[in-house]
Amino acid sequence: MLKTTKSFKDFYQYYILVFTVIILTIFIQTVIQYSLSKQHRTASLINLAGKQRMLSQQVLANFYKCRLLECNYSELKVGLDRLYRTHNALQKGNPKIDLDPLDNPEVQAMFTNLEPHLNYLNRNLDSMKNLNKASISQMEIEVESFLKLMDTIVIQFQLSAEDEVRTLMIVELELAFLSILIVVFEIFFIINPAIKKMSLQNKKLKEISWHQTHAFNSHIKNIKGLQQIIKIEKKVEYKEELITCVMDELESLEEVSANMVNSLETTNA
Repeated sequence: MLKTTKSFKDFYQYYILVFTVIILTIFIQTVIQYSLSKQHRTASLINLAGKQRMLSQQVLANFYKCRLLECNYSELKVGLDRLYRTHNALQKGNPKIDLDPLDNPEVQAMFTNLEPHLNYLNRNLDSMKNLNKASISQMEIEVESFLKLMDTIVIQFQLSAEDEVRTLMIVELELAFLSILIVVFEIFFIINPAIKKMSLQNKKLKEISWHQTHAFNSHIKNIKGLQQIIKIEKKVEYKEELITCVMDELESLEEVSANMVNSLETTNA
């Protein structure tokens, strides 16, 4: 348990560095994905508003056919129904196409101004009887007015989309600047101190290795020399003294080993 705690204390700065990078990456990716999703929904909204203009022209074309050429009244009714459904979707939203309800009061007021023109189309095209009585010139005026208002709405949607893109770009730039600041902070206060610490530790380890290696070699050399003398020595009392010397060298080796371990622990602290 103590070893685990010590290990965490030794490396907590690196953990902070890694966690910071992970959190920043997740946060930035979240903002980017939100931005892309927002732009996708805005593009769908503008596309649907453009489709609304096309539907009104289609209704007028079918009206001309019914009054001047061969009439396909079902096609006219389908076009009129689509016009109304698109009109409602642009204001109330449509989950099927990931379209949110309209929350812009200025644009909502423009849609309110569209209502009289839609009501005129519906009132005069809801049956063949009314269709035959409808004024062609007035129908053209109503559709033209509808198109002009829809043009204004599309432009307003486009301006709102551009404002949102600019806002998201500013947010992303601020996040990028914040990320750079955090990275610079980590370089100066985490990475550089860690590099300096490792460099000092490496230098100390080399010094310890040099001294201890020479100490080891010296004692080993002495032990080997004493070993050779013991082999050729005939007198027992001299051999005992030589063995005592060997034991002293071994104790010195143990002391050198203990000092090496202590030095390594001190360096890693």
